[in-house]
Amino acid sequence: MNEPADILRAALAELVDGLPPQRAAQAVARLIAAYRGDTPTDAPILRDRADVVAYAAYRMPATFAAVRSALGALAAAAPGWTPGAHVDVGGGTGAATWAVSATWPGARPVTVLDWAEPALALGREIAAAHPDLDGTRWTRARIGGSLPLDAADLVTVSYVLNELTPADRAALVDAAAAAGSAVVIVEAGTPDGYARVVEARDRLVGAGFRIAAPCPHSGACPIVPGTDWCHFSARVSRSSLHRRVKGGSLAYEDEKFSYVAAVRLPAEPAPARVVRRPQIRKGQVLLDLCESEPALRRTTVTKRHGDLYRAARDTDWGAPWPPAP
Repeated sequence: MNEPADILRAALAELVDGLPPQRAAQAVARLIAAYRGDTPTDAPILRDRADVVAYAAYRMPATFAAVRSALGALAAAAPGWTPGAHVDVGGGTGAATWAVSATWPGARPVTVLDWAEPALALGREIAAAHPDLDGTRWTRARIGGSLPLDAADLVTVSYVLNELTPADRAALVDAAAAAGSAVVIVEAGTPDGYARVVEARDRLVGAGFRIAAPCPHSGACPIVPGTDWCHFSARVSRSSLHRRVKGGSLAYEDEKFSYVAAVRLPAEPAPARVVRRPQIRKGQVLLDLCESEPALRRTTVTKRHGDLYRAARDTDWGAPWPPAP
């Protein structure tokens, strides 16, 4: 069991074993309400160890999957690049650090910043299961405002912007842009989450970054505000805690997320990206694409296209198009 995802799953299972089921379910319900709320908070949402254990067991696998998907797109756009120093802003229990390790295996200098000390403590405890994370620094800091960030090859900001005021969001994105060679921002795959990502994307481009993913361009997003939103999906195995809280019999759920990966380093974005689930019909596949013009376009791939048709049948929501040879 050497894959970070497997190591993380086992570590989380051990945590939940020691938490009373009713306490875990109550904590998860409160945390879901807090994280889905629209009102920024000036205090940590995670208050004590029970909160943090419930959060980690319930949310870390989904956060890991979403960030891992975004980082995979960045890695595909910059195949010759491996980050050294990594700063994870608002990293809580460290899901993004695990995702970075899964994308680019090996030890590196990592700093996780968060304002909830119980989250940092638990993140340190879980990270002990993975040797690549041995040297991680877990540092308490208020996220937002004039947050100083050390220079890093990679700065990640996942599921954080929704907790901040507009002024603090702008300040955090500017700080990430000043510190990082690459910045990856992930938010919930909702219209509001997408709006926060687009706002951050515009600030990063204004700071001189180029978009590596998901967009095939660094121009304005072609989606007319209020008509739609760009988001993707990552499949997550459901734990026993997920099933207790949500019910249902499926062994998985799909985490919807929006993201942007922006860089100052050499990168080649996808020529186009599939931005909706492909529609497979008899003898044809309908693909909704964001293209490099920039523009949104639906294309139909039929059996007459041969290998391209077979590739279209195998492609997925969020994948580059056409696929690499």
